[in-house]
Amino acid sequence: MITSLRQNEIYIGIALTEGWVAGLVGKEQVEKGPDADGGYKVVGQWVETPLRWAIVTGRQRANIDSVDDLKGGKVGVSRLGSGSHIMSFVLAKQQNWPIPAPLTPVILGPFGSLRDGVTGKGPNESDAEHPTADFFMWEQFTTKPYFDATPATPSPPLKKIGEIFTPWPSWHIAASSSKFPNPENDPRLTQLMEALDQGIAAFEADTAHVVALLGTGELGCTYSKEDATEWLKDVRFVKGGTKGIRRDIIENVVDILKNADVVPNEIGNDEAVRRVAGILREQ
Repeated sequence: MITSLRQNEIYIGIALTEGWVAGLVGKEQVEKGPDADGGYKVVGQWVETPLRWAIVTGRQRANIDSVDDLKGGKVGVSRLGSGSHIMSFVLAKQQNWPIPAPLTPVILGPFGSLRDGVTGKGPNESDAEHPTADFFMWEQFTTKPYFDATPATPSPPLKKIGEIFTPWPSWHIAASSSKFPNPENDPRLTQLMEALDQGIAAFEADTAHVVALLGTGELGCTYSKEDATEWLKDVRFVKGGTKGIRRDIIENVVDILKNADVVPNEIGNDEAVRRVAGILREQ
């Protein structure tokens, strides 16, 4: 999505907070200089709640039954600087594991490749003899069909050994800096934020309808009624309008990204906020 914004293939995106921040204050971008255009700015907040990540390994991994068994292990990540990578440092911090290298990241790619990485079952493999990672983390309800035993799937490929939440609101809104060079005063963004606010109000006014839609595929997923209801318990949309990002959120994300060696340690909070925020909101 970052690439699409930078190439003006899209002008607005809603994505994980840590991804937006990493793209603007990560080492690759910082090396371009203090005034280099990152291609986008964060202009709004979508939810107030964190994202719930499942911590999973292969079902046949008899030596891994709890989070304690993961210390010093290999964590599968989609790419360096991704949410799946960054959350490994959040996990290490929560567990009081030594920083900076409590876990070894193994770059595996998208969700399917991450599953294969912990089970050892690639396209040409039939057993679990060659797993390349000990565990990975992914959004709870996307992952659940692969670890939750049901009559139809009594032995799913994964087992869940824990869960973890992002220590910040999980979704923010970014806008192309070439399309919206002055986001604070752009009437198009103001109109968009007002429409999003109205959409949130409509969503919250009829959650029963939302639960039904989540099971049809119309909203991009096919949750069971049970999962959709549970998901709604985890989600609270932003109050007081979607416009802007809070300074403390940027600072919190940057702190973790420095531990992950994604952001240079010399980047101060003021510079990070300047690089990331297109519109700041009140604390």
